[in-house]
Amino acid sequence: MDRLEDDERPLSPEETLRLIEGQQARTSMRLGGDPLMIYASWGVAWLAGFGALFVHYTYGSITQNMALAVLFPLMILAMAISSFAQRKGAAGQVRGEASVRGTMYGFAWAFGFACMGALGSRLSLLLPPDESGLLWGVMSMTIVAVLYMAGGAIWRKPTMFFLGAGVSVLNVIGAVGGPGLHALLMSVGAGGGFVAVGVVQWWRQRDRA
Repeated sequence: MDRLEDDERPLSPEETLRLIEGQQARTSMRLGGDPLMIYASWGVAWLAGFGALFVHYTYGSITQNMALAVLFPLMILAMAISSFAQRKGAAGQVRGEASVRGTMYGFAWAFGFACMGALGSRLSLLLPPDESGLLWGVMSMTIVAVLYMAGGAIWRKPTMFFLGAGVSVLNVIGAVGGPGLHALLMSVGAGGGFVAVGVVQWWRQRDRA
């Protein structure tokens, strides 16, 4: 009897606040997507791919083609994972305009990389090998930076926007500094930063849930 009375008593203001915060956290996880999929997938791709390019430029122990064969498949995989997670999180839970917006955003990634491939294939023939690798790296990171900022604006996610802006700044510095510096900045700066943000946000969401 006492247990029934305890279950039916009104919640205190503190208990009500905790209940609301828990519901908000769970809703945020559903609608915001999995941060490990959205951020850490890119981070791992850049840590490994641009790390391989840095090894090529600095030590010459692997060829450029070997390094690019690591980078671009991982970037394509990261693009697919993060686009899926973003659409599933932000648009998949809502019908109508939001769903269409998420689908168009996913296609923007595919078209952006397709255009990069066409342009890079033409221009890289006119450049020395290291400068050709720099061209591919700068173009690919430009697409990522711009679309991350656009995604942050679309879904009002400041973290996503400022990560894209940070990648853009590192990309410009690396483009001016040369292939080796660009590869290092993209691997450690962009890759490590995205992994750290993904893990921290995932941990915070788990604690709030």
